[in-house]
Amino acid sequence: MKHDLLILACALFCSAQAASAPILPPMASIPAGVFSMGSTEPRIGDGSHHPAEGPPHTVRVAAFRLAKYETTVAQFRQFIEATAYPASKECWEFDKADGMALRNANWNAPAHAPTQYHPVMCVSWDDATAYVQWLARETGRPFRLPSEAEWEYAARAGTTTKYPSGDAPDQLCTYANMKDRRFQAAARRDFGLDMLATDCDDGAEYTAVVGMYAPNGYGLHDMMGNVAEWVADCQHADYRGAPADGSAWRSACEAEGDYFITRGGSYSASRQVLRSAARGHGGRGNASSLGEGFRIAEDLGSCTASACADGDAAFVAALAAARQADRQRRTSH
Repeated sequence: MKHDLLILACALFCSAQAASAPILPPMASIPAGVFSMGSTEPRIGDGSHHPAEGPPHTVRVAAFRLAKYETTVAQFRQFIEATAYPASKECWEFDKADGMALRNANWNAPAHAPTQYHPVMCVSWDDATAYVQWLARETGRPFRLPSEAEWEYAARAGTTTKYPSGDAPDQLCTYANMKDRRFQAAARRDFGLDMLATDCDDGAEYTAVVGMYAPNGYGLHDMMGNVAEWVADCQHADYRGAPADGSAWRSACEAEGDYFITRGGSYSASRQVLRSAARGHGGRGNASSLGEGFRIAEDLGSCTASACADGDAAFVAALAAARQADRQRRTSH
């Protein structure tokens, strides 16, 4: 039965891939609102403050759309095949000798792309930006990377707690693919790495098919874990001077070097990194399987909510079949 579902998913995906138009994912409509961005929460361990997360400040966000799922291998593959874009050819990976190493590898390596329905990773900020620019150009729709403020606002989904799921970590494996017992065992087996982990089991050793975990209040999946997500903003030391209108902060980028922000943490992230306020960063040309991916945002424009929200039917059906196959795989082990 599991193999039948995988064959069905492949058939459905192939029909979507064969279409001339780019694959469009289902989008969630994020309402306009005001929220407090940032945190003064102390670090686990030494109790010191995360300076990059402060000062907390009020941000007004306009309504927009955000993909319900992280961008998949299938979506990124379509872009590469259509454009011959030269995506990153080196990728940071876990390593037995040094913990991490930069290797000749890319988004399409089997270890990084187990199926077409896993999130694409080993992509740089430049790669993610090139993809959304292509998608906007091909569809005539205003697709882009979300701003950091939009991302945090959407991740919180009206909550003011540490995580979108609440303050307690005991439900995290329901909502997130993270550094759990299963990842801990896999990292020890494959790389000889001993890592502290949250005492729960999310069902995945490394990345998982997108949408396998419970959504937040806005219907967004994997806003915690799986892959960390590039946003449009460059890195700054803290939020002093940050825009209050929800737009991307792209001024004075040189002060912190050529670095851009990631959000949400990955399959290898601790629960501290999964907090709604937590910030990550990477060099704009750096690609990593540790791992960085992205999801797309869209200005509302003139497209009606129903026409923009549903996504390609064949792609959505293929994702559903892939998730069902993964659920059966998990229950059989």
